[in-house]
Amino acid sequence: MTPEGAAAVATLVGAVLGALVPTLVERIPEPAEERHPDDGAKVPYAVVAARPGLALQTTVLGGLAGGLVGYSVGWDRALVGLLPLVPVCLALALVDLRTRLLPRVVVLPATGALIVLAGLDAVLTGQHDDLVRAAIGLLVARSFYWVLWYAHSAGMGFGDVRLAALLGFPLAWLGWQEFALGMYSGFLVFALPGLLLAIVRWDRGMLRAPYPFGPAMIVGALLGVVLGPTLLAGLALQ
Repeated sequence: MTPEGAAAVATLVGAVLGALVPTLVERIPEPAEERHPDDGAKVPYAVVAARPGLALQTTVLGGLAGGLVGYSVGWDRALVGLLPLVPVCLALALVDLRTRLLPRVVVLPATGALIVLAGLDAVLTGQHDDLVRAAIGLLVARSFYWVLWYAHSAGMGFGDVRLAALLGFPLAWLGWQEFALGMYSGFLVFALPGLLLAIVRWDRGMLRAPYPFGPAMIVGALLGVVLGPTLLAGLALQ
């Protein structure tokens, strides 16, 4: 199947899965731990999921993300692991934007499912290099973000550390170019809009305000999937 055909199928699948995001968010168990007083009252997940027009928005975003992934990786076995990540990442981005939380009950099972799928792929195909590279990528991404979290970087929570593992595993499975670009792009996506907004409003205090980092990490990972092959092709021409 051509990249265009894979993109068409992935767009449809991504849209269908994206439509399920409000239901997924609504069913996330509320956290048991107390929030920091400065964080204020947490918005219930059911309220987040009930936002008017949300299903349409996540359907469109899911289709767009699925199409980009499908076109980038083609009709490859990687789609089996990447497409189910679309609704998971949409749900996590939405929740983080509204609550500044990345629920472990979503992140950890999704990471485990990816590891199981990659392990089955290695057994069935006999190709273990991708699995080893993905495992290394997971450890590198999680360790790097753990250091950032330990240093109390602005906007960095331990949920971001878990999310780094979830994103680092499939990015490294695709290749080191995708991994490096996907991890680095998250910081650019996070920094540039805030910097531009601070310049426009001429308010340096905005640079010190805490913002959720998860959505930027997710967009950066998508950029890694989409632009990683282009980067690889460009390096090959050097």
